[in-house]
Amino acid sequence: MMKAIDWIAMVLVIVGGLNWGLVGLLNYDLVASLLGAGSIMAKVAYDLVGLGALWMIYHAYKEM
Repeated sequence: MMKAIDWIAMVLVIVGGLNWGLVGLLNYDLVASLLGAGSIMAKVAYDLVGLGALWMIYHAYKEM
């Protein structure tokens, strides 16, 4: 059973992956477009995606 933090981390990692896909394919940063390039809100969004990825790494190793 997934806890709320697991779902949040998964959503953040998916959003981050989709954003990187857009950057790689179309040179379009959706997060920067929505929240402002270089803004505090964009930085917070990127930080949250990074924390979500770290949580997913922890969760993956915990399951081994």
